[in-house]
Amino acid sequence: QVQLVESGGGLVQPGGSLRLACVASGFTLDDYTIGWFRQAPGKEREGLACISTDGSTYFADSVKGRFAFSGGHAEHTVYLQMDNLKPEDTGVYYCAAESGSIRTCPERGGMDYWGKGTLVTVSS
Repeated sequence: QVQLVESGGGLVQPGGSLRLACVASGFTLDDYTIGWFRQAPGKEREGLACISTDGSTYFADSVKGRFAFSGGHAEHTVYLQMDNLKPEDTGVYYCAAESGSIRTCPERGGMDYWGKGTLVTVSS
């Protein structure tokens, strides 16, 4: 069964850090571009970061310089390191997989598999 599972969310104070994990089962991530998306309360899901099969990356302006892929593009797990978190980073974070190198990521429509999300709350 093909599955993506996110973990690592939680409550953190502004300026704090979290590391999210995206774990694949039923397939390996080597041949997929992995994207991280965020859905804030009352807003549409937006693409934040993508890592392609060759390790090249994309980051949205809102997270550039604060978010990074930790540990590269591994066989079953991809990590997103989030530093200097802000209250506007609050939301449900989803990982998604797109077959092959980056084609549509960070657009939602082209992703093949989705996880169910992990909640990140940034608040004092």
